[in-house]
Amino acid sequence: MLGLACLLLGLSWWAGCGQRPGPSVTLYCSQDQPFAEALLAQFIRETGIQVRAVFDSEATKTVGLANRLASEKAHPRADVFWANEELRVRQLAAAGVFGTNQLGPGEPAWRAFGHRTRRLVVASAMAAVERPTSLLELTNARWRGRVSLAVPLFGTTSAHFHALRAHWGRERFETWCRALVANQPFLEDGNSAVVARVARGEAAVGLTDSDDIRVARREGSQVEALEVQADMLAIPNVVALVAPSGAEGPARRLASFLLSPAVQARLVDSGALDAGAAAGWGGFDPDWDAVLGGLGPATRWLEETFRR
Repeated sequence: MLGLACLLLGLSWWAGCGQRPGPSVTLYCSQDQPFAEALLAQFIRETGIQVRAVFDSEATKTVGLANRLASEKAHPRADVFWANEELRVRQLAAAGVFGTNQLGPGEPAWRAFGHRTRRLVVASAMAAVERPTSLLELTNARWRGRVSLAVPLFGTTSAHFHALRAHWGRERFETWCRALVANQPFLEDGNSAVVARVARGEAAVGLTDSDDIRVARREGSQVEALEVQADMLAIPNVVALVAPSGAEGPARRLASFLLSPAVQARLVDSGALDAGAAAGWGGFDPDWDAVLGGLGPATRWLEETFRR
């Protein structure tokens, strides 16, 4: 019966299944489940607070949970949102989904921490002179049918593309996207699939995240990240308070735990986050006001352009 009870939770992972009822918190989490579960189990052991965690799928990363949070605005079901990128958190905050919550006096309801980086990935055997040196090169004829990227409607690829649109300007961005589509790239369900295709030799270059490259290398794949380029993005994790919480309430205690230096260090050790500071890393800083201002029309245009 215990196994059946756990199974019936569906998408939710109740790390305290089988324990007597006690304080609990509901977490919506778009951080990769393997990275998150051990940390949540530690939090439960240390506090006795049960965690009901709902994870996103790889194919709808972050966007799926963000849409769910928006639909539940009037009656929040989540207490805390742990996002693996900041665009959708900023979008939710602008829409008032977090209400008047503050993580601390005078602070907003959310805080970013740590970072990964957007990278181009190639096979380790590719000669240096053959490697691309910029995103713009991916539209060249030599890369036709040889580029892999996640569909830019979800997760960090979506955040990167929206940030690029504001950074480059709409006309330049749309011209590049059309040329990229015309070059017949592989469009994947997620960033890990991008790295896997490059590792299999089916694509010569992929656009992905640094953590996915690290995981693949640890598992033995002969791939490597190219040096950071000017049009790449640093992507933090973000923790947000969704429902109101008292000063010592379970939600605020979970948020404080996730934002602690010890948790960030463990995420770095596990490969989920890059080591070191994001400052001076070599990419660009997004104009988030411009990104959010154009989010609606840009999303519709991307759906039309990259629809499979």
